[in-house]
Amino acid sequence: MRKLTRLFLVLLMQCTFFTSAFANQNKAVVVPLPSVDDFSKGKDGWSFGLGLGVEYESAYEGSDEFGFEVQPAGAVQWRSGNDTFYWAGEALGWRGLRSDAWLLEAALAFDEGREEGDSDEGRLDGLGDQEEGTELILQTKYALDSDWRNWLVGRIVTGDNGNLGLFGVGHRFGDRSDGTGSDLSFVVVYHDSKYANTGFGINSEQSVASGLDETLLSGGLRSLALDYTYRFYINDNWQVFGEAFYEHFSSDVQDSPIARSNYEAEVSLGFIYLF
Repeated sequence: MRKLTRLFLVLLMQCTFFTSAFANQNKAVVVPLPSVDDFSKGKDGWSFGLGLGVEYESAYEGSDEFGFEVQPAGAVQWRSGNDTFYWAGEALGWRGLRSDAWLLEAALAFDEGREEGDSDEGRLDGLGDQEEGTELILQTKYALDSDWRNWLVGRIVTGDNGNLGLFGVGHRFGDRSDGTGSDLSFVVVYHDSKYANTGFGINSEQSVASGLDETLLSGGLRSLALDYTYRFYINDNWQVFGEAFYEHFSSDVQDSPIARSNYEAEVSLGFIYLF
């Protein structure tokens, strides 16, 4: 994991070095996508957003149990031209716009893992708690038109629990270019065998303890997913946001005894106050 941390720091240093070469006149937001948090209001320097969100979501990946959870929302950001450094919850990262068409992003994030207690019905009993892990996230979005109405997205996640990659397309609704409105993305998701078995595999010891069949997954197609984001400014300081996420698992994942459902879903609604 130290190698990932060093790589992340190198990326940040390089991005900082090239900021002055690529920074254009500041816009209200770096890119007008509601799914990209930007609290800068077109100004360089620090910006803060703090709020709460209520989520109705699957208890764990593949669960058929759902429940409500209150989560903090917002971020601390520092903007310089077309570059933004941020701390959002359990992620520390950078994003920057290049040539007005490429949005690049690198983040170091913390993964809490899964616990047996995540299932109120005891369906994870005997599987043990997963170890907490750290992930390096590298992402790029490419605008297919000048106003970011449509775009392509690619993401790689690598860390203690394996590797995941996705590729997809997105579309922005509405006429505003201040980061409000809504957008929708569709992605195809792949994972390697380590990532697959971290979430859905059952080794021999877990099989004995849980009574579930031993399951070993190979890498490949994980799922197809849709993600819808909505954002609206009530006034200069108050912002309302919402998100709906749906992920339909591949047949290999569905065959795992852990996957009590063939999908994972989440709906959230919240507010953020901008300082």
